[in-house]
Amino acid sequence: MKRTAILVPAIVLIVLFGGLFPCPPVSGVSDQMLLRLSDRREVRLHEAVYDWKSVKVVLVGELHNDKRHHEIQLEVIRALHNTGLQVAVGMEMFRRESQGVLDEWVRGTLSEAAFQRAYYDNWNNPWPLYADIFHYAREKKIPIVGLNVSREITRQVAEKGFASLGEKHKKDLPPVSCAVDESYRKFIRRAMGIHGHHGMNFNNFCEAQILWDAAMAWHTIQYLKAHPQRTVVILAGNGHAWKPGIPKQLEALSGYSCRVILPQMAGKTDRDSATDQDADYLWIE
Repeated sequence: MKRTAILVPAIVLIVLFGGLFPCPPVSGVSDQMLLRLSDRREVRLHEAVYDWKSVKVVLVGELHNDKRHHEIQLEVIRALHNTGLQVAVGMEMFRRESQGVLDEWVRGTLSEAAFQRAYYDNWNNPWPLYADIFHYAREKKIPIVGLNVSREITRQVAEKGFASLGEKHKKDLPPVSCAVDESYRKFIRRAMGIHGHHGMNFNNFCEAQILWDAAMAWHTIQYLKAHPQRTVVILAGNGHAWKPGIPKQLEALSGYSCRVILPQMAGKTDRDSATDQDADYLWIE
């Protein structure tokens, strides 16, 4: 009797046997558990990092004053670096105009005291919250990229709206219209609560948020064009890191896909409330 070969589609083989060949551990990477929101499955950090390597941008959210969130960010940076990936760290905490200071710090030609002065000129949260991240980047020679825009610009938009900006300010901004629709308003109310817009015109505040997200996305894109071998880990507040924030602007401006990791926060990003419309992974303790 003539035998007929049976061809099994590759996807079926992956489904049937994928679980038999787990991703090998990465040296120096912890067994921290994350919730993958696409299928609600718990995965270990050394498994998730293989997925993160498939994209050019990884965002890790934070509450600025939560030390644990910065520890999470450092673990993500370290995990990607330990796979051999060429990583850069993009930061909301530094303006683009401060790039020279960041370069000097990573090169080791700037003292910590001088760098702290530059840090406090850019950001107002205590240095110790971020110090470990900065020291790790310096030790491993990982570039740090300032992503933010002038506070003068975002303050004016928040107070008077995007239309109030003159040509002097607009020439340094990415191509963005700051159009605010109802879905974005709902997102901001959920993500930010009353944070940052108490006493302000809410629509102006939303415009400022979109401008902030678009500028950070644009600066990330420009960095990747100049350094295509790099993968950028963006550290930003949760309201910027969620998918309707920077990730949406990245896709609109360049087509770059990314992965979003958010820390677990009761009532906002927890097992019950977070979905894959918010993020890709939830860091669970």
